[in-house]
Amino acid sequence: MEIRYSANQKDVKRYTTEELRNEFLITGLYKPDEAVSFYSHVDRMVVVGIMPVNESVPLDKGLDVWKNFGTSFFLERREAGFFNLGGPGKAIVDGVSYSLGNKDCIYITKGAKEVLFSSDSKEEPAKFYGVSAPAHASYETRLLTLADAAKKPLGKDETSNKRVINQFIHPDVLPTCQLSMGLTILSSGSVWNTMPSHTHERRMEVYTYFDFPESEVVFHLMGEPTETRHLVIKAGEAVISPSWSIHSGCGTASYSFIWAMGGENQAFDDMDVLASSELK
Repeated sequence: MEIRYSANQKDVKRYTTEELRNEFLITGLYKPDEAVSFYSHVDRMVVVGIMPVNESVPLDKGLDVWKNFGTSFFLERREAGFFNLGGPGKAIVDGVSYSLGNKDCIYITKGAKEVLFSSDSKEEPAKFYGVSAPAHASYETRLLTLADAAKKPLGKDETSNKRVINQFIHPDVLPTCQLSMGLTILSSGSVWNTMPSHTHERRMEVYTYFDFPESEVVFHLMGEPTETRHLVIKAGEAVISPSWSIHSGCGTASYSFIWAMGGENQAFDDMDVLASSELK
C-alpha cells in the first residue's frame, strides 16, 4: 500500500509538474491478480484497483492490515464501494456472491471480513475500482446497477458539458456511514465536467477517468480557484482532490468518470459554486 500524505494549498503553489503528479495522481491500479492500494491521509481514503485474471483476489492481498489500519481485517472500521470497469466478474462478501457487469457497483458495509474478487473470463478480466472510507456504523452490503442509480442530468451541448450524474452510493439510494460514489457519463461531443467549477470545504473527492481511447487524455484541473493547476490523466488513472481544490476536467474526447466523496456530510449540493470568470 502506497501512502500519500496531506498537502496544503500554500505549498502546492510552488509544486513542479512532477511534484504535483507524485502527490495527487494515482497510476498503475490494475495488475493481474494483484490488489493495488493507495492510502491518502486526506480524510483517510483508500483507493484500490483489482484485476483478477487467473485466480480470485482478496481485498487485503499483500497488505499488513494491522500495520496499515491497526485493525484485524480491512473493513473492521471501514466501508467501501467498488465499480466493475472491465468484463463480467464477481465480488464474494462473507460467502455471498454478487455478479457485477460493466459499470455495476457494490457497496460493502463496515464489518465485512472476507472480500474476494474474480473474473468470469481471463480473456476479458473484470477491473474492480474501489474507494474505502472510515466508518463508525454498519449498514447492508448491496449490489447496484446503472438502473438503480439516481439520475441527475446536467449541462448543455452548447457549453460542451452535457452529462448525466448517476448517484449510486448516495443517501437517495441507500444509507451509508460517510462514503458517497457515483458515475458521471458525458454525452458524445461534450468534454467538460463539473463546469462551472466548485469547491466543497467539508468533503474531499477522488476521481478516476475512463471510457476514452488510449490516444486521448483528460486535463484534470485542481488547485485554489485563483491558483489553478492541472494534471494530464490517462484512462484508468485516478486523482486525489482535497476539499480546498477545484475539481473540474476537460478531455480531448468524451469520457466517463467515477467520483467518490468522504467528509463531514453527504449533502451532494453542499458546494461553493464558482463562476468561470473567477478562475485564474
